[in-house]
Amino acid sequence: MKTAFENLGEFIRELEKAGELQRISARVSCELEISRITDLASKAPGGGKALLFEQVEGSNFAVLTNAFGSERRMCMALGTASLDELARRVERFVRIGPPKSIREFAELVPMGMDILRALPRKTSTAPCQEVVLRGEQIDLSKLPVLKCWPGDGGPFVTLPVVFTRSLETGRRNAGMYRLQVYDRNTTGMHWHIHKDGSHYFQEYRKAGRRMPVAVAIGTDPATTWAATAPLPRGIDEMMLAGFIRKKPVKMTRCVSIDLEVPAEAEFVLEGYVDPDELRLEGPFGDHTGYYSLVGQYPVFHLTALTHRRNPVYAATLVGRPPMEDCLLAKATERIFLPLLRAVHPEVRDFWMPWEGVFHNIVVMAVDKEYPGHARRLMSAIWSQGQMSFTKAATLVDGDIDLKDPVKVFEAIIDQVDPESDLFITEGVLDVLDHSAPEPLFGSKIGIDATRRIGGEKDRPVREALPAPSGEVLGKSLAEISGLLCAFHLPALKSRNRLLLLNFAKDGKTPGRKVARELLDKPAIAPFSILVLLDSSIELRDYSLVLWKVFNNVDPARDIVKQEGRIVIDATAKGPEDGHDRPWPDDIEMDPEIVRRVERRAKELGIEDLVAWDLRKAKAP
Repeated sequence: MKTAFENLGEFIRELEKAGELQRISARVSCELEISRITDLASKAPGGGKALLFEQVEGSNFAVLTNAFGSERRMCMALGTASLDELARRVERFVRIGPPKSIREFAELVPMGMDILRALPRKTSTAPCQEVVLRGEQIDLSKLPVLKCWPGDGGPFVTLPVVFTRSLETGRRNAGMYRLQVYDRNTTGMHWHIHKDGSHYFQEYRKAGRRMPVAVAIGTDPATTWAATAPLPRGIDEMMLAGFIRKKPVKMTRCVSIDLEVPAEAEFVLEGYVDPDELRLEGPFGDHTGYYSLVGQYPVFHLTALTHRRNPVYAATLVGRPPMEDCLLAKATERIFLPLLRAVHPEVRDFWMPWEGVFHNIVVMAVDKEYPGHARRLMSAIWSQGQMSFTKAATLVDGDIDLKDPVKVFEAIIDQVDPESDLFITEGVLDVLDHSAPEPLFGSKIGIDATRRIGGEKDRPVREALPAPSGEVLGKSLAEISGLLCAFHLPALKSRNRLLLLNFAKDGKTPGRKVARELLDKPAIAPFSILVLLDSSIELRDYSLVLWKVFNNVDPARDIVKQEGRIVIDATAKGPEDGHDRPWPDDIEMDPEIVRRVERRAKELGIEDLVAWDLRKAKAP
């Protein structure tokens, strides 16, 4: 397996050689049509194939999407047989100690060489500057920038590596922040408050100085992934990319600003951000599966646009998972496990279910050593870098295999006592969390599903009541509220019975009121965990159900407990629920675009993707 791709072109050729690339030669539009085709591939079994759109309306450049959209392609991108193998390589560095013999010293030499190879190197040979455009020559409309979803505020650059430098320390940062194209030479700069780029921006604001910014599009795959990695502030992502590649990233100076960018990039946007200029940015169909709301963000002004002679424009599509970004996040999960274990050695493994869109839930398999150990770890998670944005921290025993999701959820539901094992607190939240009453801050929940050990009180043993018949259950629900329109009992092997309910909200009835009535109804008593979901939700689509639970719940407001039983309200919230913020829409493609792609399926060469999607839509 090739371990170091010099540039995106090499990666594309390797993908094609491995049968992981599909070329689409028919002319397509970068407004929604490429997105629809990419979404079909992303959600196909195994993540479909990488897609190279060779003819794009209004542009002379090809577009690559879904390049990281399968585990095989993700491993190819990082030059490893498996993500766990790469994690073991990271772990060897984390656990380096002083050599105790000549032999141990000799074993350290290759690791030292890996570190030297990781250091980025300057070069004056820059393919990314084969074509240089300045001033009136700059025109972002010539690039095939995607409008991804119907409700988007415009076209967005979705796979940029954004380079900034600290005014105080001079240290470089490479992050991935979307760019909404406003006109021929300006874009938005959507960096969240917890990102290093935003931190450096604040330094320039305090100094009253313009901030130079460079954006590389279409870097080698290791560099692209490194820009998404949650490194501590001040650690150079280009070193991480070099470590993964086992080969340095070649950097070159920009033509109009004092920053360096990867010399082998396909495109580079150079310019500045003015500290006092903000503009409305959004909405944007985000990786949460919802539209992120409009907000005020800095404006990026281009002073130069450079590119290769025959570049490929790299893009990604985000939306309701599973999508390509899920694989990028999976790589982060695996590769950063050794670093997490270096701080918390009791952690055996961790898992971020993609339905939780990375920041809403983390499940950890841990070896408990003392009473209260689980609570301590929850607090540690909420103070650990970007894990501080995690809404739900769930702990299971170290012998639970996190690679078996069904067994994991059965273990949690079977083990947990809703009365004593749920710990609700408050803290910082991701800016994309829409369910909290206030932006950026809200409630969090810790779930202790570990076995009790010496010094901890045993969980109460509750009487196992017989489940009511479907007829009795339906009648009892109707007596509570006519808004409870459907129910389903998942066949899980657990002591706690789970009941899923469709709740047809009328804009007047609070979910908490229905929750209390459910908990008071004797016929419902055999069910320990009840979940309210909107009437449009298919209750047998467990992935959809989990996505709604992980994203639509503010624990303090939406979980009602009573005598060892709980109701979780995972419906969309409104003023009747005490939620006065705008509630974002689910992302859905324009039906006309869906029909257009179906009609063009044979011409586009995607008959199999369309046929699979139609079968999935008809499945119960």
